[in-house]
Amino acid sequence: SRAIKTNQDLLPETPWIHIFYNDFWGTLLTHSGSHKSYRPLCTLSFRINHALGGMDPWGYHLVNVLLHAAVTGLFTNFSRILFGDGYWTLIAGLLFASHPIHTEAVAGVVGRADIGACLFFLLSLMCYVKHCSTRGSSPSAWGWILGAGLCAGCSMLWKEQGVTVLAISAVYDIFVFHRLKMHQIVSALYKRKNLTLFFSIGLLTSWGTALLGVRLYWMGNKPPSFSNSDNPAADSDSFLTRTLTFFYLPTKNLWLLLCPDTLSFDWSMDAVPLLKAVSDWRNLHTVAFYAGLLLLAYFSLKGSSNEREHSGKTVMNGKQNANGHSCHSEMEYKTLEVKSSLASKEENGLKKHEIHKLQLPSTENIVILSLSLLIVPFVPATNLFFYVGFVIAERVLYVPSMGFCLLVTVGVRALYVKAQKRFLKNLVFCSTAALIVFYGLKTVVRNGDWQNEEMLYRSGIKVNPAKAWGNLGNVLKSQSKISEAESAYRNALYYRSNMADMLYNL
Repeated sequence: SRAIKTNQDLLPETPWIHIFYNDFWGTLLTHSGSHKSYRPLCTLSFRINHALGGMDPWGYHLVNVLLHAAVTGLFTNFSRILFGDGYWTLIAGLLFASHPIHTEAVAGVVGRADIGACLFFLLSLMCYVKHCSTRGSSPSAWGWILGAGLCAGCSMLWKEQGVTVLAISAVYDIFVFHRLKMHQIVSALYKRKNLTLFFSIGLLTSWGTALLGVRLYWMGNKPPSFSNSDNPAADSDSFLTRTLTFFYLPTKNLWLLLCPDTLSFDWSMDAVPLLKAVSDWRNLHTVAFYAGLLLLAYFSLKGSSNEREHSGKTVMNGKQNANGHSCHSEMEYKTLEVKSSLASKEENGLKKHEIHKLQLPSTENIVILSLSLLIVPFVPATNLFFYVGFVIAERVLYVPSMGFCLLVTVGVRALYVKAQKRFLKNLVFCSTAALIVFYGLKTVVRNGDWQNEEMLYRSGIKVNPAKAWGNLGNVLKSQSKISEAESAYRNALYYRSNMADMLYNL
């Protein structure tokens, strides 16, 4: 309603330039009641939709689905850089295409902000990949980094978290393209051959700082304010409660990526009860989550530091090469042939960056990049730097889910390679295929919940009964189902008795 139906910025009589001075809901950014969500490119896309089709929802949904298709194609193309041509790239793309966590962003029209941000996020990253591959050999390399910066800016103008692509680009350059080890980063500063690398990183850092500075200035140098029900932990007087809850929430988000069984349109209020004591059993989930994350990061970085200087060198007397590919398929035999001829090609004068194109990153490289892609875009939603207006928002996981899909794919590939028997290899492959099918089926079912408001609110009763019953009461009242509306309002007040709007409606 606020983003489209009552948003004056979508109307033809409103000067289009107002979009760049107002927030996502059409309120002046400097206004005390502004949400501070500055997403002018998304609002502009809504305005174009409105100009072409008015309030007919069909066109809005079509654009969302097409954007998701474009993002899926770009993500699959990026996965090819990491996994090469073959099944693993296809698996990564199918996981992203079918994941149920994307339903809110795609089926909910307002979720277009996340899809658009992800589209330009990937365009920026692909531009930077091109910059890395042409740096030092072609003047166009600096045109590619300019394109990466512009796309990063556009991504941020679709949604705030888009600016994090600059950090992901730096991780790609250091750990994937240059394959630097942790202990080599500092020493690499003193090597003249790495000057272009650090110049590129410096440009990314400067551009990111400039974008954030302008963004903060444009919103009036003030963070938004939210009600207690939007983010109860942020309003808690107890430092322990805030700390335990904020540390737990990323664990809950990861579980939604792993097992998206219970999804909801709204996770505010008491949908996730506050953790008020160390004795709360959910703290065990928090400990397990961060321990697993640290161990994964440690072993991937350790593996990277123990990696041979020539990471493309194959192990001919074993069952796998350094990239984790099993030496069974025709495609993988070709990979071995390419790698075994790299040395001779270098001797024949083939440039280093051209040889680099023929190599695939090691498993450790991909894990580092995947973890970064999972964590960094999610950081703005962690309440670490500023409080946000939600407890959990499934649409926020649209960009981080790319890192999750890469992690699952590289994990499955590692299991497939380590499996000695053909039966076990087939089991791993079939289990992955089953996961994709189940994700797809869950997405179909979840789309049914987004058919209309009544179905959506009924689906959220299990997670957030107060909010869901209250919204459902409003829908039933508009349908003149007075007795059912009254019952819904009473149910809402049963779960949260201090909701003034529900008391008024009742």
